[in-house]
Amino acid sequence: MADLSTLTPANKVDARAMACPGPLLEAKKAIGSVPVGGVLEIMSGDKGSREDIPAWCKKMGHEYLGVLEHDGYESLFVTRKK
Repeated sequence: MADLSTLTPANKVDARAMACPGPLLEAKKAIGSVPVGGVLEIMSGDKGSREDIPAWCKKMGHEYLGVLEHDGYESLFVTRKK
């Protein structure tokens, strides 16, 4: 597993002020701007994102890398696979 704190995402989504399903919708919009093999970082204050984002990755064929906890929010990392 990569060290998430050293990753350089190709794009970041700041969805910290959004409730579910806002962070997931923002991730769906932003993944298209990330090159295949690139990483998308989703910043979310909604705890539901921990389940929503990995489930979406599995469904869409992207790779969920994991989550970093920050003070008051989390960063979730996704590698675009197609």
